Parts: sequence; structure tokens; C-alpha cells
Amino acid sequence: MKPDRITAGLPGGVVLRLVSPGDAEALCAAYVANREHLAPWEPRRPDDFFTAEGQAHRLGERLREYEGGRQVPWLLEAADGRVVGTMTLSGIVLGPFCSAYLGYWTAADHQGRGLATAAVRQVCGLAGEHLGLHRIEASTLTDNVRSQRVLQRCGFEPIGMAPRYLHIDGEWRDHSLFQRILHDGHPRP
Repeated sequence: MKPDRITAGLPGGVVLRLVSPGDAEALCAAYVANREHLAPWEPRRPDDFFTAEGQAHRLGERLREYEGGRQVPWLLEAADGRVVGTMTLSGIVLGPFCSAYLGYWTAADHQGRGLATAAVRQVCGLAGEHLGLHRIEASTLTDNVRSQRVLQRCGFEPIGMAPRYLHIDGEWRDHSLFQRILHDGHPRP
């Protein structure tokens, strides 16, 4: 079963749900509101990324990847309908690998409340139960201690360091690598 009908409640009435094409304006508003907060942790974004049209295009790409079984993009939605973060499993590979990459962020005004930890735990449960994944990998900038703590609280273990791994905030940056083994059962056919 794909996790497309899953709606999970999180701290503060936040809901984890699959993105939809109609989320472009709300996602745009979240990125605009958190532009400075996210800048040190993300690639530099073109101006059209911060428009509803740019987000609509991006959502279309993500949903095509979802339909192809290569990605699961979720939103973290507050009770008032605001987007307060995202969770994404990407690079999904089944067969003998059964693995994916986890990426996430939470809004500046929702940090320090356990939201990221609860959402990562929920995604790990969905990944094992509904997708049959064996493992999830995640990376953080080496100085992103808060995100490293989230991963470790969720059962991720450090597995190494990748020099100049991603182009973040205008330069190639070193990343700490983590993984979580979800189960040791046989891969699904």
C-alpha cells in the first residue's frame, strides 16, 4: 500500500500528509516566510522558486516521481492550513536495496517543539510498513547539530562523513551521513 491516504497527527495539531497540486500557494508562502531561516541549510534558490507558479511546477515534478514510485513528498500542515515544513523520501530503490533518502525541514516558528522528531518517526514507520523499505539514509551539514539530534533520537546511526557532498548556500559543503535500519526481513516482490 502506498502511503497516499495516510494522514498522521503530530504535536500541536500538525498533520503529515501527501502533497497535492493545490498546495503551491501555501508551500510558496512557507518558503517565503522561512527564506532566511532555510538559507544556510539549502541550495541557493532561483527567484521563481519563491512563486506559486514555481512551486506548482516543482510539485508537478514531485508528484510524477511519486507516481513512478521514486519519491514520497509530504507536507507538515498546521491546523490553520499553513505549511510548516516538509518531509520527503526520495531516491527510492526497491529490490535487494530497499532504501531511500530522507530530507526534511520545519518552519522557524515550529522548531524546538518535537515536531521534526515526531514527523521523522512517523515517516520511518510509513517507510517500513507501507513501502517495505529496509533502510533510510539522511545527511546533515556537519555543523547542523539540531538536525543530527533529531535523527539520532529517531534511531539513525552515524555512518560516515562525505566531503563536499552537496552545494549548499553557495558552496560545496561536507555532510555527516546517517542511516536507520527499519527491518531485516526479505524484500517484497
